Amino acid sequence: MARAISMRHTVVTTNERGEFRARAGLSRAHYAEKGCQYWLFEEASLPGAYVEFFEAKDRDTLLRAHRDAPQPVLESARLYVEVELP
Repeated sequence: MARAISMRHTVVTTNERGEFRARAGLSRAHYAEKGCQYWLFEEASLPGAYVEFFEAKDRDTLLRAHRDAPQPVLESARLYVEVELP
Protein backbone atom coordinates (compact mmCIF):
# COMPACT_ATOMS: atom_id res chain seq x y z
CA MET A 1 0.00 0.00 0.00
CA ALA A 2 1.26 3.49 -0.85
CA ARG A 3 2.28 6.17 1.64
CA ALA A 4 -0.32 8.73 2.71
CA ILE A 5 0.00 12.40 3.61
CA SER A 6 -2.31 15.17 4.79
CA MET A 7 -1.82 18.77 5.81
CA ARG A 8 -3.48 21.43 7.91
CA HIS A 9 -3.15 25.20 7.66
CA THR A 10 -3.40 27.30 10.83
CA VAL A 11 -2.92 31.00 11.54
CA VAL A 12 -2.36 32.14 15.12
CA THR A 13 -1.74 35.53 16.69
CA THR A 14 1.68 36.55 17.98
CA ASN A 15 0.50 35.90 21.55
CA GLU A 16 -0.58 32.34 20.65
CA ARG A 17 2.61 31.26 18.86
CA GLY A 18 4.34 29.80 21.91
CA GLU A 19 1.31 27.75 22.94
CA PHE A 20 0.74 26.60 19.37
CA ARG A 21 4.34 25.41 19.05
CA ALA A 22 4.09 23.58 22.38
CA ARG A 23 0.98 21.75 21.12
CA ALA A 24 2.83 20.99 17.89
CA GLY A 25 5.53 19.29 19.96
CA LEU A 26 2.86 17.08 21.54
CA SER A 27 1.52 16.31 18.07
CA ARG A 28 4.99 15.31 16.87
CA ALA A 29 5.35 12.91 19.80
CA HIS A 30 1.91 11.43 19.18
CA TYR A 31 2.48 10.85 15.48
CA ALA A 32 5.93 9.35 16.09
CA GLU A 33 4.37 6.94 18.61
CA LYS A 34 1.84 5.90 15.94
CA GLY A 35 4.57 5.27 13.34
CA CYS A 36 3.99 8.51 11.44
CA GLN A 37 6.00 11.61 10.55
CA TYR A 38 4.99 15.15 11.52
CA TRP A 39 6.46 18.41 10.25
CA LEU A 40 5.59 22.01 11.09
CA PHE A 41 6.48 24.91 8.78
CA GLU A 42 5.92 28.62 9.35
CA GLU A 43 5.46 31.00 6.45
CA ALA A 44 8.62 33.10 6.16
CA SER A 45 6.83 36.35 5.38
CA LEU A 46 3.86 35.87 7.72
CA PRO A 47 4.80 34.85 11.28
CA GLY A 48 2.03 32.80 12.84
CA ALA A 49 0.90 31.21 9.56
CA TYR A 50 1.68 27.50 9.79
CA VAL A 51 1.25 24.39 7.72
CA GLU A 52 1.47 20.98 9.36
CA PHE A 53 2.27 17.85 7.36
CA PHE A 54 1.35 14.35 8.55
CA GLU A 55 2.71 11.26 6.79
CA ALA A 56 2.30 7.51 7.29
CA LYS A 57 3.20 4.31 5.51
CA ASP A 58 -0.45 3.89 4.44
CA ARG A 59 -3.87 5.52 4.55
CA ASP A 60 -5.27 3.46 7.44
CA THR A 61 -2.30 4.20 9.71
CA LEU A 62 -2.65 7.92 9.10
CA LEU A 63 -6.41 7.89 9.63
CA ARG A 64 -5.99 6.05 12.97
CA ALA A 65 -3.29 8.48 14.09
CA HIS A 66 -5.49 11.44 13.16
CA ARG A 67 -8.46 9.98 15.01
CA ASP A 68 -6.45 9.41 18.21
CA ALA A 69 -4.48 12.69 18.06
CA PRO A 70 -4.48 15.21 20.93
CA GLN A 71 -5.85 17.71 18.38
CA PRO A 72 -7.73 15.49 15.95
CA VAL A 73 -7.51 16.27 12.26
CA LEU A 74 -11.00 16.43 10.82
CA GLU A 75 -12.16 13.39 8.87
CA SER A 76 -13.04 15.77 6.05
CA ALA A 77 -9.42 16.88 5.71
CA ARG A 78 -7.89 16.02 2.37
CA LEU A 79 -5.75 12.93 2.44
CA TYR A 80 -3.31 12.20 -0.38
CA VAL A 81 -1.98 8.77 -1.31
CA GLU A 82 1.37 8.36 -3.06
CA VAL A 83 1.17 7.70 -6.79
CA GLU A 84 3.42 4.92 -8.01
CA LEU A 85 5.36 6.07 -11.06
CA PRO A 86 6.78 3.79 -13.76
